[in-house]
Amino acid sequence: MNTIAPLVARLILTVLLVCPSVTSAQELKPIKLSNPQMEIGRPLMQVLKDRSSSRAFSTEKVPLHVLSDLLWAAFGINRPDSGKRTAPSARNWQEIDIYVATADGLYLYEAKTHTLEPILAGDIRAMTGRQGFVRDVPVNLIYVADFSRMGNAPTDEKIFYSAADTGFISQNVYLYCASEGLATFVRALIDRPALAKAMRLRADQRVILAQSVGYPKR
Repeated sequence: MNTIAPLVARLILTVLLVCPSVTSAQELKPIKLSNPQMEIGRPLMQVLKDRSSSRAFSTEKVPLHVLSDLLWAAFGINRPDSGKRTAPSARNWQEIDIYVATADGLYLYEAKTHTLEPILAGDIRAMTGRQGFVRDVPVNLIYVADFSRMGNAPTDEKIFYSAADTGFISQNVYLYCASEGLATFVRALIDRPALAKAMRLRADQRVILAQSVGYPKR
């Protein structure tokens, strides 16, 4: 009995160190985002001139108010009366969800309430792409299509339109980042089955692209 107790203690310690989400799963809370700041930003033509992809990121954390504006720019509601968004979607299906992977955990952006809803505790950033830098980028956006919102459309149309709609959203992110001095890079090199499993997605949800966002590496 005396020899078993130390083994059990070491096992528990190992689990806590390797799987921090075991202890932190209950600590994640919904995050209410601030109202978008409509007065900020640079002229569109200057932003288009500076729009670019970057694989060199600082590990500096993205402030919550900046993340709030970024998500609203990406696919927030800009016409509250109708619920329509900052990016178009085929037949107004609004089938694309934005998941936000940070060091703290995985969140889902809820545009109707402009909140981040907790999905998973723990850091899954390394799973959002095959490139080594993604594990340290402060924010990795994951674009997920929910085919259940697309009615009886044929599967090939669901795939086509969800890819096009994701492109509109990711370009909004590019323009916001160019305006605010952030670096970004949209990525398709993803182990989609593994990431979908980690995110606990349903069979009718599909990972389309991921996009890293952070401050440029100095």
